[in-house]
Amino acid sequence: MGDQTGKVAVITGSNTGIGFHMARALASKGAMVTMACRDGEKAEESRIKIMREFPDSDISVSILDLADLSSITGFAKRFEANDRLDILINNAGVMIPPKSRTKDGFELQFGTNHLGHFALTGLLLPVLEEAEGSRVVTVSSIAHNPGVIDFDDLNGDRKRYSKWGFYSQSKIANLTFSLELSRRLERAGSGVISIASHPGYSATDLQRYSLFWRFLNVLVAIPAKKGAEATLYAATEPAALEYPYWGPTGVIEMRGSTGRARINPKALEEETASRLWEVSEEMTGIRYLSE
Repeated sequence: MGDQTGKVAVITGSNTGIGFHMARALASKGAMVTMACRDGEKAEESRIKIMREFPDSDISVSILDLADLSSITGFAKRFEANDRLDILINNAGVMIPPKSRTKDGFELQFGTNHLGHFALTGLLLPVLEEAEGSRVVTVSSIAHNPGVIDFDDLNGDRKRYSKWGFYSQSKIANLTFSLELSRRLERAGSGVISIASHPGYSATDLQRYSLFWRFLNVLVAIPAKKGAEATLYAATEPAALEYPYWGPTGVIEMRGSTGRARINPKALEEETASRLWEVSEEMTGIRYLSE
């Protein structure tokens, strides 16, 4: 990654896991980084770790709970004081928790992983427009592949709740959103760029709800620092503009060098993407780039 001096970056969920390593890497290269996190105390501890390693870095913490639309609105209003935003990394997420709801009543995984980032991106878009060549990088997952967006039951009220099913739904929603955002930005004549990425199978706190997956972390997962590489590539490299989705390219994309990741054809369906956009606007009350 080249010098990032003068760039302004916001990274959601950056107090731990791959998000922490994204914040560390960008700060070490001179970017002004905001760690947008739900737990301010943990985020501050992580910020201090980075400052100890890179004392001249410009890095701050701001509270953001993606499971609470009022928190998202509050964060965006605070950030409006900045005159630019070059990099927005939609990274934070929750994976296979017990069935639960966001503050606004949405199924937690869809509500946090997709709707929260949909709303945040819309609210920060005016600031992103101020910086030439700004990028929105939305982190999906190899788990998007079995994902299906069930528009008749987005909150899991009509059928037996599947933790993995709803996680996969949220991740294909992330990728579908990123691709649709790119199309709408282009049609609007915007200079903002939308790209997606995934971290392969990285050892992070995402697996905290499963003893089995925490065990697998020890055996097969790549380190979180390695898992951050594809997203950093998408966020900063000129060559990343040649393709919309980046990730590890080894066996079933769990590990390996960063390259062009496989896109499930379902994420390319423009009719589905348009419907997801409209539903997301209705659910969050945040409207932008509407057609």
